[in-house]
Amino acid sequence: MIALIQRALSASVTVAGQTIGEIGPGLLILLGVEKGDDEQKAQRLCDRVLGYRIFSDENGKMNLNVQQAGGSVLVVSQFTLAADTQKGMRPGFSGGAAPAEAERLYEYFVACCRERGLVAETGRFAADMQVSLVNDGPVTFWLQV
Repeated sequence: MIALIQRALSASVTVAGQTIGEIGPGLLILLGVEKGDDEQKAQRLCDRVLGYRIFSDENGKMNLNVQQAGGSVLVVSQFTLAADTQKGMRPGFSGGAAPAEAERLYEYFVACCRERGLVAETGRFAADMQVSLVNDGPVTFWLQV
């Protein structure tokens, strides 16, 4: 399971011209689910993402996690994160989880975020989405379990 996390001043996701998820300061989480991923990996990744200290403290150092900084999260499914890009000029997607399993684990990850007390907005699984982001920093990290 893969999370590309971006520290955001704001982020939103739109489907068919309608905004379906929107946050102020916090994290935009692009989530990729791979074959073999399970609830245990989703929980571990959720713990890492929410515990990752990438927000500035009073001294300007990255010492706060998203909860400590008072932020929220926008979680967007992103199957292309599981792409094989090692050779050729076209990505391969055989490493990604089957759609039904990927959706189940995506929803499970979002539930894990909410269980930890965060406001968690979402995109729409498998939809054609337009994601807007004001990246703060810019600060972007790739986390994988």
